[in-house]
Formats: sequence, structure tokens, C-alpha cells
Amino acid sequence: MASSKDYLSFVLEQLSGLEGITYRAMMGEYILYFRDEIVGGIYDNRLLVNPVLSAIALMPTVTYELPYEGAKEMLLVDDVDNREFLCNLFLSMYDELPAPKKKKPTSKN
Repeated sequence: MASSKDYLSFVLEQLSGLEGITYRAMMGEYILYFRDEIVGGIYDNRLLVNPVLSAIALMPTVTYELPYEGAKEMLLVDDVDNREFLCNLFLSMYDELPAPKKKKPTSKN
């Protein structure tokens, strides 16, 4: 099941207190970026974030879920109605997010 644009809009509105939130549509789902770093995504109308230590600390009863079959587990954010919590979560996670992988240059033969 693909995620709805309404749910994406709701999550983006909840995060509107932060600068640098962007997203990319990917096969019916949405990858979320914070200051150009992948922080998580919206999968089947669920907000899932990368399992970094600061996120785990902020969500002591965290649930791990798969965004899609064959993917690594991510953390389910079940308190999406709490704008302050969401913004705090993204801010605390930022320093722990993995740097983007550099693309290998393609050789022209």
C-alpha cells in the first residue's frame, strides 16, 4: 500500500518548525531529509526513522518495523501528533545520521 499525500502533508506540517526538511517520492513512499541527510521516511502511512541512539533514547518503548520487505528495520514514530516531540527528535538525530554515500563516477568508454 502506498502512502497518501495527505499523510505526507500532515507530517511536513508537524515538522514545519524546522528548516531544511525536504522529501523525495520513491515508489509510492517518501524519503525524508533533514538538512540534506536522510532521517527516515513515510512507508504505508507510517513515519519510520533511522535507528540511531538518540532516537532510541527519546522513544523508550520503541517499535522496530520494516519499511518494506528486504529492508533494514527502522523505528516507528507513533507520536506524530506531538509537533514539539517530532522536531526535537529530528534535531537530536541529526549529528548521528550517516553521511550520504558518494556516487561513483561513471567512466565513459
